[in-house]
Amino acid sequence: MSVIRNDWQRAEVEALFALPFNDLLFQAQTLHRQYFDPNEVQVSTLLSIKTGACPEDCAYCPQSTRFETGLSVEQLMEVDKVLTQARAARESGATRFCMGAAWRSPKDRDMEQVVAMVKGVVELGLESCMTLGMLTESQAQQLAEAGLDYYNHNLDTSPEYYGDIITTRTYKDRLDTLHHVRESGMKVCSGGIVGMGETVGDRAGLLQQLANMPKHPESVPINMLVRVQGTPLADTEDLDPIEFIRTIAVARIMMPESHVRLSAGREEMSEEMHALAYFAGANSIFYGEKLLTTPNPRANKDMDLFGRLGINPEQRAMKHEDPRFYDAAAG
Repeated sequence: MSVIRNDWQRAEVEALFALPFNDLLFQAQTLHRQYFDPNEVQVSTLLSIKTGACPEDCAYCPQSTRFETGLSVEQLMEVDKVLTQARAARESGATRFCMGAAWRSPKDRDMEQVVAMVKGVVELGLESCMTLGMLTESQAQQLAEAGLDYYNHNLDTSPEYYGDIITTRTYKDRLDTLHHVRESGMKVCSGGIVGMGETVGDRAGLLQQLANMPKHPESVPINMLVRVQGTPLADTEDLDPIEFIRTIAVARIMMPESHVRLSAGREEMSEEMHALAYFAGANSIFYGEKLLTTPNPRANKDMDLFGRLGINPEQRAMKHEDPRFYDAAAG
């Protein structure tokens, strides 16, 4: 096994991005095979449990109250409705059920309902994940005690470019939430978005921040910007697909034990781009027709491509992780 590093220098990361494409992918695939079955992909389903009316000004997000995107605002879902969706996700082959709420941070009055959702999903035998915005130390502990496996809180981009994308919370705010999550005993899901007009150096900076945490995030979602009319980034120039694949490969090299997830933006990716991403080290996807409020490839399209590539949906946790998780068909 390679040495797990938490001391990456920016110049080293930029040098990885600058490698010839074939050399970069060979290095990433070689490392990938040391830690994972190269023909397995972990499948997650994401449900928006509270949509819209977010006070933040994230320039990519249609859920912000500051932008006119035509999004319908929906209140926090009832627990039973969430669990109905979780059962359907399990029956469709998902092993992890993720729940997202458009909050700056959850209010204490919402925590009882959120905790009930977590407990219900865990009882179904699914891995559980939530993204609710910033958390206090106490809120993180409540979620951990309820059995939440993962908490998602993305860094979005490099510290240097962050202020061009978001002004209503600081980079330190995000790092503080991730610290609370880690201290509570939950696993960390944290990544970012590429294609927001950032430089290669910014993509290197994002991955450097993630890989230099005291412990790497167990899950690293790499999102490609979905341009939504009404948001400040609606007219951003397309990211070169090769640059996206490079980002996946560098993430795999820097964080070889982590699941690297294809997240938002998959609707715009060709089958060939998906196949290259899996070869570069992506081994997790969001599955289903919608990611919070943006489109996602239909489930049967993913399974058709898996079949043609000889890829199997991952059924259990990684071999070096806690084996307590249920098989997706259990429950």
